[in-house]
Amino acid sequence: MNKKLEALFQEKVQDKVILVTGASSGIGLTISNKLADAGAHVLLVARTQETLEEVKADIEKRGGKASIFPCDLNDMEMIDQVSKEILATVDHIDILINNAGRSIRRAVHESYDRFHDFERTMQLNYFGAVRLVLNILPHMIQRKDGQIINISSIGVLANATRFSAYVASKAALDAFSRCLSAEVHAHKIAITSIYMPLVRTPMIAPTKIYKYVPTLSPEQAADLIAYAIVKRPKRMATNLGRLASMTYSVAPGINNMFMSIGFRLFPSSDAAKGQKLRN
Repeated sequence: MNKKLEALFQEKVQDKVILVTGASSGIGLTISNKLADAGAHVLLVARTQETLEEVKADIEKRGGKASIFPCDLNDMEMIDQVSKEILATVDHIDILINNAGRSIRRAVHESYDRFHDFERTMQLNYFGAVRLVLNILPHMIQRKDGQIINISSIGVLANATRFSAYVASKAALDAFSRCLSAEVHAHKIAITSIYMPLVRTPMIAPTKIYKYVPTLSPEQAADLIAYAIVKRPKRMATNLGRLASMTYSVAPGINNMFMSIGFRLFPSSDAAKGQKLRN
């Protein structure tokens, strides 16, 4: 981010209350630190309390403000409970960043007996995010102000092979976001989808092939979110994401051909195939 954008970002988030899911590592941790350093009160949501306490302590050591709310976002009842706790702690939420997610890289023909892969990704990436939105949105509507940022994936635009479970769950959240955006426009609430490219986070670490694929750092990903907070766009994508989307719209057959080549060139890992690794 350039200095002008950094200044606008700090002005935008100063004294704001911002909820970040998946805040204990990767993109969530990085944007949480960035927000806190800019003067926001950051509400940290993730599964592990001990890790959240470490993040909170680190933020407070630098003079920032953070509150922690341990929650398994696969559990709808727990989401309802933590939502009540959050709204009892703060009187409003200015920005909700739905960042928590689960990724699975496995071809459909390797998933015949793994329907649970589709259930697990949908549970966290879609149902968990939507449940949180449904709990927070009424308070934003009442105040006629707010922003919801949903971290989607470049895979939604590119129709990434071997990611059918993950991409389908993110595409569901994307469709929900598009519908919701029009419904809350009159209430001055912005709904932003960020089609995030691959980011070097613990979520992609097990897949060795990513070492040879262009990726963003967590800091670069956090800058995209910061830009979204400043500009409040409906959609954000990198140049590669926009190219993939345009190619599929204009020439879906050509898009399919290139994705098929990639599918053959980059096979699934042994773990995805169900093979045991040898020492």
